[in-house]
Amino acid sequence: MGKIVVAIDGYSGCGKSSTAKAVAKDLGFTYIDSGAMYRAATLHFLNHYLSPSNPQDVAKGLKTLEISFKINPDTGKQETYLNGINVEDEIRSMSVSEKVSEIATVKEIRKELVAQQRRLGKSKGVVMDGRDIGSVVFPDAELKIFMTADLETRAFRRQQELLEKGELVDLEDIKKNLVNRDRIDSSRTESPLIKVSDAVEIDTSNLTFEAQVVQIVQLAKEVIDNEKDYASNHR
Repeated sequence: MGKIVVAIDGYSGCGKSSTAKAVAKDLGFTYIDSGAMYRAATLHFLNHYLSPSNPQDVAKGLKTLEISFKINPDTGKQETYLNGINVEDEIRSMSVSEKVSEIATVKEIRKELVAQQRRLGKSKGVVMDGRDIGSVVFPDAELKIFMTADLETRAFRRQQELLEKGELVDLEDIKKNLVNRDRIDSSRTESPLIKVSDAVEIDTSNLTFEAQVVQIVQLAKEVIDNEKDYASNHR
């Protein structure tokens, strides 16, 4: 199968990460979790009591920030490592969720993580999800998806995700967090969350997880087939 870049953007709680992982697996592509990278950076700054509004703290934090991904041999799932330590569970906590949008507004932090993401996707054959993948990280991605869902659905999904990790959070608190993150992500000066003109919008409010994965995989295969046809006709 040919290799392309699949960029998946959208609002928090739409199931971007789990969908992107499944799409990558079905296509035989590499999955790059940009959201986990920002969450790991947030955890790093929290753990070291560094303020994202202090330029000296930002510079200090970036000097010691190393994010990587490894497959857990027992589960077969990809997990996030911060400076060599598995932080997959910690980065999904509410304490990190409440601060990640603030970290993501800092130009220097975004610049560093975007550079890392571009290096990871240089060889193509990747699926990456986030807020600015189609607009900033991979503006030339062959397939761009913008995922959305209504607030109730997104809040319920996030609550279930937290419950699975043993964290019970009131649904109203999650809604407030999502609304606040939407506002910050969409209005920030540096790489705001936007739907680019050539992105395919998918509303997941009434879609099963399997249905949204199938839809994106089919779109990817169509793009790959079209690329093959174009290449064969222009030899």
